[in-house]
Amino acid sequence: MIAVTAQEMREMDRLTIQEYGVPSLILMERAGIAVAEALMGSFGRAARRGVLVVAGKGNNGGDGLVVARHLKAKKIPCEVVLLGRGEDLSRDAAENLRAYRKRKGRVFEADGSLVPVQERLKGKGLLVDAILGTGLKEEVRGIYAEAIKMMNGSGLPIVAVDLPSGLDSDRGRSLGATIKASLTVALGFPKLGEVIYPGLSFVGRLEAVDIGIHAKAVERVRPQTELLEQPEIRRLIPEREPDTHKGTYGHLLVMAGSRGKTGAAILACRAAMRVGAGLVTLAAPRSLNNIFASSMVEVMTEPLRDDGQEEPEPLDDQDWRSLLEKKSAFLFGPGIGVKDSARSTLRWLLRNLDIPWVIDADGLNNLAAELERLRGARTPPVLTPHPGEMARLLGAGTAAVHQDRVGVARSFARECRCYLVLKGARTLIATPMGEVFINPTGNPGMASGGMGDVLAGVLAGLLAQGLKIEDALKLGVFLHGFVGDRVAQARGEIGMIASDVLEGLPLGIKQLATGRSQKF
Repeated sequence: MIAVTAQEMREMDRLTIQEYGVPSLILMERAGIAVAEALMGSFGRAARRGVLVVAGKGNNGGDGLVVARHLKAKKIPCEVVLLGRGEDLSRDAAENLRAYRKRKGRVFEADGSLVPVQERLKGKGLLVDAILGTGLKEEVRGIYAEAIKMMNGSGLPIVAVDLPSGLDSDRGRSLGATIKASLTVALGFPKLGEVIYPGLSFVGRLEAVDIGIHAKAVERVRPQTELLEQPEIRRLIPEREPDTHKGTYGHLLVMAGSRGKTGAAILACRAAMRVGAGLVTLAAPRSLNNIFASSMVEVMTEPLRDDGQEEPEPLDDQDWRSLLEKKSAFLFGPGIGVKDSARSTLRWLLRNLDIPWVIDADGLNNLAAELERLRGARTPPVLTPHPGEMARLLGAGTAAVHQDRVGVARSFARECRCYLVLKGARTLIATPMGEVFINPTGNPGMASGGMGDVLAGVLAGLLAQGLKIEDALKLGVFLHGFVGDRVAQARGEIGMIASDVLEGLPLGIKQLATGRSQKF
């Protein structure tokens, strides 16, 4: 499902109206009808007790006036409060104010005072928020802020037209006072701020409706953000033919683990096996080999010479050729430590590696010290940072990452010519072309140690099987959260550990592929 920025939506509106001949009043009419129908479908009983539409002066207010007119046509008791004067409305909104009054619709002007809102709230069953649209960039103040607070404090369900008023449509931030909607009816396409946190906390249930944006307008604008959906992900699951063998499904090389962090390597390797990699080899310090060999009977190990401090000695080109022979993907970093030997290894990989690869965890922390080398990587890697690691890569604070997760991910992937998986609530996938994919799966129970190691193994295991990078990232990120959601359903969020998700991967793949739910 496409999600759009305010600028992308404005341009599609403009093209539809100016170049493809659809009058703006027709778009507004379709929008209002769609909102009225969605409102009745979800809150019909509440609406019959009476609806109050609170409208602003712009086109969002115009949409609200169309909603009011169509509710009246359905014999739903409905009133409108304008936050301002009728003569100050936008052209299309003013036209719909006249059309509403022709149907003997009651309109009350709140010009500098909220008394009309306070009075009209009494006895209503439902509110419609048609105050502010996607153009808002500054904090909401004055009568608008007070009206929003009054509506939120009413205890009544609120249906937001296109976007909850007070929400930054691109970043999902609350711009001061923000409507807490029960249902948001997105016009045309969901807005970016509605499908990421913290915006998700304000939209309630999100329903996108078609208002007739011309297909050629969408094609010309080419929105670069999508919300992943299960039907699309299902098609990415690789099918297995009967006459295949382990070599068919790739050979992953993992370089991970150090003293006290052997678990990270184990989780990553086992996750790669659980998503179907045919072979997995772990390259790690010789002194830790007994731990790894006894913990993972299905995974091969390649003991590396170490210096007695469990740091591998530098590998020469011949060592690397031997290690990488017949490998189809590479994972570097889980639990490897931040040290000179790891940075030396990373430099070699950036210069020479020619197979798909993932840099995770400590690999990212080593990379942060010399980020300029990333832009010249022979093969663009997949980076999988959490917000703290992303901040270190940027040389900024974590707050800067949270302020604009989508913008940060998009610009970093494009400028550094890499693939980025920015983990967190609604994990983001960004490509070197500037595309961003938003993952809707996952839950707070997954905020525990080792979950990132499992995800890294899942992504690398799918890459090893030959999936296109973008497809592997979409499937892997969605699957990881999907299994976490099934574990939470079965056992609850509190106490979920990475091994729960790891062991649920095969059943999760089956459920995604078939659409049938089975007990976890």
